[in-house]
Amino acid sequence: MSDTRRPSIDEVMEGKTKQTSRKGWVAFVEGDVANFMNHHQIEKMTLDDGFGNKAKLLRQKDNSIRVECTSSSVL
Repeated sequence: MSDTRRPSIDEVMEGKTKQTSRKGWVAFVEGDVANFMNHHQIEKMTLDDGFGNKAKLLRQKDNSIRVECTSSSVL
């Protein structure tokens, strides 16, 4: 077997900014998260990145996914 180890959360987060752009958050939710939800046949999901960006996803009766995204910015 290969002796590769998975990086720790600190190693993954190192070098990343604490705030994500709204466009990046929405793209992540509508892309990766929606695909994950479809793949695993999940009915409801709520996400919070801890920096004010939140999303709610809900599978509707016609199998479409309704997405609500909110964000918070400090000026």
